[in-house]
Amino acid sequence: MTLVCSIDRAVEEVLKRLPAHIHMGLPLGLGKPNRFVNALYARIRQLPERRLVIYTALALGRPKLGDGLQKRFLEPFVERVYGDYPELDFLADLHADSLPANVRVEQFFMQPGNLLHSHTAQQSYVSSNYSHAARDINAQGLNLVAQLVAQDPYQPAKLSLSCNPDITLDLLPMIAKRRAAGETIMMLAQTHADLPYMPGDAEVDRSLFDLMIDEADRTTLFSTPNMPVGLQDHFIGLHASTLVRDGGTLQIGIGSMGDALTAALLARQADNPGYRALLDDLDLAPWQALIAREGGTAPFADGLYGCSEMFVNGLLVLAEAGIIRRRVHKDVATQTQANAGQAVEADSGVCVHGGFFLGPRSFYQRLRELPREALEGFNMTAISYINELYGQEELKRLQRLDARFINTAFTATLLGAAVSDQLEDGRVLSGVGGQYNFVVQGHALHDARSILVLRSWREAGGEVSSNILWEYGHCTIPRHLRDIVVTEYGIADLRGRTDAQVIEAMLTITDSRFQTALIEQAQVAGKLPKDFRLHPRFSQNTPERLQALADRHAKLFPEYPLGCDFTAEERDLLRALNWLKSKFKLTELLDLGKAALDAPAPSAFPVHLMRMQLAQPDGLREDLLQRLLLAGLQATAQPEPLSYLRG
Repeated sequence: MTLVCSIDRAVEEVLKRLPAHIHMGLPLGLGKPNRFVNALYARIRQLPERRLVIYTALALGRPKLGDGLQKRFLEPFVERVYGDYPELDFLADLHADSLPANVRVEQFFMQPGNLLHSHTAQQSYVSSNYSHAARDINAQGLNLVAQLVAQDPYQPAKLSLSCNPDITLDLLPMIAKRRAAGETIMMLAQTHADLPYMPGDAEVDRSLFDLMIDEADRTTLFSTPNMPVGLQDHFIGLHASTLVRDGGTLQIGIGSMGDALTAALLARQADNPGYRALLDDLDLAPWQALIAREGGTAPFADGLYGCSEMFVNGLLVLAEAGIIRRRVHKDVATQTQANAGQAVEADSGVCVHGGFFLGPRSFYQRLRELPREALEGFNMTAISYINELYGQEELKRLQRLDARFINTAFTATLLGAAVSDQLEDGRVLSGVGGQYNFVVQGHALHDARSILVLRSWREAGGEVSSNILWEYGHCTIPRHLRDIVVTEYGIADLRGRTDAQVIEAMLTITDSRFQTALIEQAQVAGKLPKDFRLHPRFSQNTPERLQALADRHAKLFPEYPLGCDFTAEERDLLRALNWLKSKFKLTELLDLGKAALDAPAPSAFPVHLMRMQLAQPDGLREDLLQRLLLAGLQATAQPEPLSYLRG
């Protein structure tokens, strides 16, 4: 029987019913009941005889404000977007390496780049595939699951796991087995007023939970604002979009490269003449046969089915645009009929399977406002269903036709290995998550492809370096699982190729500033002939060439293709701040100083200066900040960005 109680009473019940060592599992990302977690954490801190291990992933915290211009920009924005979002108290202690001795936090995926400098978090990271997380957590002695849920106002006995059925659904049979053997394992829920009620597999009976907090959480849900999509990402998305086959299956991840892919697919559908004109100008001749065989450039006549561990904003946008609309069915017989083109019930089936969701505020709002019949097209379900083929394999193979699993890496080697989770020194940026799962599916499904996307170069500390290297001290995806790699310069089809062919293909998508040195390294290792010469077509892999192309087709390069949480002034300021950041290096200090001297008068950008509290600078330091900001605003001024979204 479910006990309905306050947060304080729930803490007391947990301490009373469970043994001295509490093993608490929390959903990754959005679905954590932060206020309960903070209350339990506070009590355990005061009880050195008790122990608490927290198993989770993606513990979310507000952006760090920094100082100077960055702080002036972020402070009002963070307050507006995150409001009264309750930070996890243990997260602050993780950052400070000050967790109490009787508490440990184990994560299998971290907020990207957020805990690089936490020794405690780095030492307690668990490298597990997403699909193995439930198994591994259960094996550690899990005895408490705490989760945010959504309430159905018309069915009080029903709840929805909403944003996070992913691991919970996989844990339930394991918990039932252990309970049958006499173990005490508690389930706790708290409803959230703004969490969308997702029907389908995410629906559960209220009786599933031993404890239920008696008031709905009304604090701000954590969100991930849409960030600007830059030149590199737009061209990455453009190339990847040509590999998506009509009638197929799509998986994409979070971030600006996923947004860029979404933008390109929207253009392919809504402005096909403009889309094809850009492709013609780009010159895809080297990959034309691959595109004809594996993808396409025509609008989507049959539509796509989304099968993605993360139900991202981009997938919802594609569904709203009518691109994701191919429905799949829950039994082999019906799916076989559908694949054969036979009639099935018009509104049956789903067009998206997702394991968890996280996104901008508008994403949650649109889901909340969808009618029930539309929501039924999005089935939030167990991660084991999405990330693996085993278990209902026949049905999954029938559903996942022409699957394109598109994931992000930050580094790749010339021999085709990819790095997505960890730095060379061993520190973890994020985690493996489900990337390996989808790469393996890309090989296991006969008509699928694994597509890894990355920027070919990066700039840090004023230095430009290649993201395609001869070697790297760690890999997430080993080279024997290499398939397709996409950068802003093109497509490398690596499947079944010899090492020399793989190296040549990777060189064709490498920035030209680094090709010569990489060729020499491969030749020294004996992996390329001494007389190797790269085709002249690829000697113009330069940002300048891409910028010229973008200028000729400006409407296909919206800065915020999926909408924006920034005001118009904030968009201008963000552009200016990024420009200033790129200039703070020794080689450009002179140019920066000249730009500051040549900056326009404050009257040119009065609203922007007011937003940054620099309309009336107080002292020499603020006067300098004002001049630098004005220089950045002048250097990056541009027309209002376009968007395929209404409103």
